Amino acid sequence: MDAQTCLTTTRSVRKRLDFDRPVPRELILECIEVAVQAPTGSNRQGWHFVIVTDPEKKKVIGDLYRQSWGPYASSRGPRYAEGDVRLEQMPRIVSSSQYLADRFHEVPAMVIPCIHGRVDASGVTNLEIAGLYGSILPAAWSFMLAARDRGLVTAWTTLHLKYERETAELLGIPYERITQAALITLGYHTGGEFKPAERIPLEPIVHWNSW
Repeated sequence: MDAQTCLTTTRSVRKRLDFDRPVPRELILECIEVAVQAPTGSNRQGWHFVIVTDPEKKKVIGDLYRQSWGPYASSRGPRYAEGDVRLEQMPRIVSSSQYLADRFHEVPAMVIPCIHGRVDASGVTNLEIAGLYGSILPAAWSFMLAARDRGLVTAWTTLHLKYERETAELLGIPYERITQAALITLGYHTGGEFKPAERIPLEPIVHWNSW
């Protein structure tokens, strides 16, 4: 597909994820090869990708995810005015998010993008935080685009990070040296087309030369 289509139709796919069809190892590696072409601060290339397909480990991560999802789902959350497209979309998003949470342990593959370093100590500057996450998030998004280009679907999640240390222990990730940035669910989809999402207008969010 062309770049415009890939960029505008890479959605968070939850209800249309095919939970029963495994993703070939070679295809995941192809996506990672694309991902590591992304920019990285000072050319450190300190990224790591942890792929989880083991059923027992997925079950533990799924349980941790649901422990985090429960309080998050019952929290007040953002409030939008009548007519705001985000308000209209919220019931559908909540429904699909709950569906994924219920079946999280069944996803064919979990992809955890990681980066060497940590910025959760006191006294860390915004510059250091931006530099660390700026060296892994572009690669993670490139992974998702590469997956979309190959007929796969993904969903960006972060709720497991409430239990980042427990996940690190489960997977042997050296917590003191490596930061987990997200958890991307990966699989084939059950059919249908994907289209650009409706978004809020550009006028209130674009600023020329001053706010």
